[in-house]
Amino acid sequence: MSTNKIQELVNNMEPQAAASALSFELKGLFPLLDEDARIRFVMNLIGDSGDDKVTSLVHL
Repeated sequence: MSTNKIQELVNNMEPQAAASALSFELKGLFPLLDEDARIRFVMNLIGDSGDDKVTSLVHL
């Protein structure tokens, strides 16, 4: 499935429902990713927001 199709599906959902569905699917995906891929994903998710947020993620 293309990212455009995923974006279209998410755009057609209520924000809470989209977040819930995405988090459910990510729970299954995370164990399949190596550590570097997980870190890149989280960094892309939070963006360039500085070291404070990165430091707080260490405790996750």
